[in-house]
Amino acid sequence: MEKYQEKYEKWCNNPIFDEETKRELEKIKDNEEEKKDSFYKDLEFGTAGLRGIVGVGTNRMNKYTVGKATQGLAEYIVKKSKQERGVAIAYDSRHMSTEFSELAALILNANGIKTFIFETLRPTPELSFAVRKLGCIAGIVVTASHNPPKYNGYKVYWEDGSQITEPIDNEIITEVNNIEDFSKIKTISKEEAISKGLYNVISLELDDMYLEELKKNSLNPEEIQKAADTLKIVYTPLHGTGGKLVKKLLHDQGYKNVYIVKEQEKPDGDFPTVSYPNPEDPKAFEYAINLAKEVDADIVLANDPDADRIGLQVKDSKTGNYIVFNGNMIGLMIAEYLISQKKEKGILPKNPALIKTIVSSNMTDRICEYYGVDLFLALTGFKNIAARIRQFESDKSHNYIMGYEESYGCLIGTHARDKDGIIAVMMLCEIAAYYKNRGLTLWEAIQKMYEKYGYYREGQIPVTLEGADGAAKIQEMMKNMRNNPPEKLGKYRILKIMDCSIGIEKDIITGQETKIDLPKSNVLRYSLENDCWCAVRPSGTEPKIKFYMGVRGNSLENAEKDLADLTEAMREYTK
Repeated sequence: MEKYQEKYEKWCNNPIFDEETKRELEKIKDNEEEKKDSFYKDLEFGTAGLRGIVGVGTNRMNKYTVGKATQGLAEYIVKKSKQERGVAIAYDSRHMSTEFSELAALILNANGIKTFIFETLRPTPELSFAVRKLGCIAGIVVTASHNPPKYNGYKVYWEDGSQITEPIDNEIITEVNNIEDFSKIKTISKEEAISKGLYNVISLELDDMYLEELKKNSLNPEEIQKAADTLKIVYTPLHGTGGKLVKKLLHDQGYKNVYIVKEQEKPDGDFPTVSYPNPEDPKAFEYAINLAKEVDADIVLANDPDADRIGLQVKDSKTGNYIVFNGNMIGLMIAEYLISQKKEKGILPKNPALIKTIVSSNMTDRICEYYGVDLFLALTGFKNIAARIRQFESDKSHNYIMGYEESYGCLIGTHARDKDGIIAVMMLCEIAAYYKNRGLTLWEAIQKMYEKYGYYREGQIPVTLEGADGAAKIQEMMKNMRNNPPEKLGKYRILKIMDCSIGIEKDIITGQETKIDLPKSNVLRYSLENDCWCAVRPSGTEPKIKFYMGVRGNSLENAEKDLADLTEAMREYTK
């Protein structure tokens, strides 16, 4: 008997699984492909938690796999004697999010751990804020971010509001993996948990506290008032958690022409108007752009379902078309505004710091050089930016201004420790108002930045290689690139090679090797001539290897051509 079939039979015959689960198992008994995919492995609790398709089986998101993860987390918290501090829990609009979040709360309660749960769905960044504000030891968000509707997920945060990092992540994973029997998952009734003071609903006042913290980062409220009558904003939460808070925030700030995409305003786990609720995908903007054209909007904004990412399209006054701003452009626009305005007002702190990931735009470096801001690098994943902030707080060396990653995420201020799409909406609206008052669109404003710093453009090539053969191919590609580095990529000579697996950057011209202040990771980054670069890394969550590249041109057209040429060179090199 195949191993997956053996697991399936155990689930069918084990009395621990309820009747609803047994009925779902019966439905797939003749579907060998579905059965195999549901049981061929255990859904892995990785460094960010769980993510998978909702359904029955060991390789699915269901009450048993979520229960196992939560019991493991509970065991860890109890071993640390941190039960009294409690765990904050939030969830988004996806299928089973409400059920999984309440289940997690009650399992923690059964282990003597207090929980603080939102009464309805909330954005991921507000959960990060809540962990910090309530003094919790940990947090849980039930979300699959921008994945398709059939997915859900479970992310764990630690006491500073960041996703769990080393060594805590591996210690929790060990506890989760030690639970081999679902009968070890403890339970308690909601009534008993409430009577014992273990199950607590978070007050609505926390929403106001969160929004007030965001507003503290506004630099020019008078610019908002000046543009309030004329600036037109279209916003969509893509059926997720952002709508209510964004609507209130922009209203409180005085914007008078905010148009919410009605078809996408209501939370809905089916995401009926989009195939893929991802603000990185221009297709997700279809309804928003139709509304923008109808009302002649200046900017169009979108959050993903858990509202940690931000998407932006901007009207081009010359053509009337809406131009997509990628994650780098969004981060650069915010960085230039924040730093320049703080500098102008004399409120740029001593030893100011900006953090970007190693696959984000080199134009960030030029902005920081211009204003005298120290730039720090982080590996991909916002928890690595959060780790830098934690370092600054510990050693008092720098004052954090903002951090961003090319994958449409940024954090302005220190109210949270994860990317925050809500404050990004707030800041982009303020920037649009600022430039509107000066007769400029955001597209025209970023043109001026290009004139000032150079025409930087970036791109990415994801290559999917599935299965064991694919994983071996990815490892072989990384090995070959380490052992046989080219002298040139396209027309650009390689100047330096950063190998994060050994923590060394080598200057190819001089042969000098320098230690890099980054955690060990399977990443290579090439510094090229003319401030161009490439990077490669295997994905930590998908069967993919990703290639990133960035160029600096002397015009937009030139930069686009150079980016296309470098992209093709990377394709050829990796064949």
